[in-house]
Amino acid sequence: MIRVHPEGRLWVGGTITGGVVVGLLLLLWGPPFWVSLLSSGVWLIWTGFVFSFFRYPKRICPSEPGVVYAPCDGEVVEIKRTFEPRYFHEEMLQVSVFMSPFNVHVNWAPAPGVLRRLDYMRGTYLVAWHPKASLLNEQTFMAVEGGNSACYYGLRQIAGIMARRISTYPKEGMSLRAGQEIGFIKFGSRVEVLLPLTAQIRVRLGDKVRGALTPIAQW
Repeated sequence: MIRVHPEGRLWVGGTITGGVVVGLLLLLWGPPFWVSLLSSGVWLIWTGFVFSFFRYPKRICPSEPGVVYAPCDGEVVEIKRTFEPRYFHEEMLQVSVFMSPFNVHVNWAPAPGVLRRLDYMRGTYLVAWHPKASLLNEQTFMAVEGGNSACYYGLRQIAGIMARRISTYPKEGMSLRAGQEIGFIKFGSRVEVLLPLTAQIRVRLGDKVRGALTPIAQW
């Protein structure tokens, strides 16, 4: 059985209710067979998409010491050095993962630490794989510090052209564990992990990753 994420319960409920209402209207109206067939087909396709998008898999993170895990499911679309201006104020390594509408859209903490800063920024809605999405799109920024001075990271949840809601669950001061669920972004979006320059990247452009399971770097 597919588990539905709490973020999608209203969508699933609305889809099922809408299907029942349309079905009753078709029975009362008695349209041509092809109209009923087309309506049923569209509803079935949409229902399948909604259940697929809001699916909620159980993930158990290996939590190996010194390992940084993927924050979400998707494809690695960018690996580069960049300057982080909001909290760390230094050059960092950025690993960007694009989530298509067909990926699981849960976000997980890539490594343990304490959430020191949480910022929400309004912005545009460029396609999530666009390089400027990191700077211009609506996003949430998290700065996390570990117990070791070399183990810290930033994380950006970035809205895409279809995304209109970013959910972030932790609060400033909370301790996070690797693989802990930290948020959800509806529809196509992007998540970026910012790491110190001393980190060793373990993925390449185009790699498919699974949140809380795939190692993307090592301290």
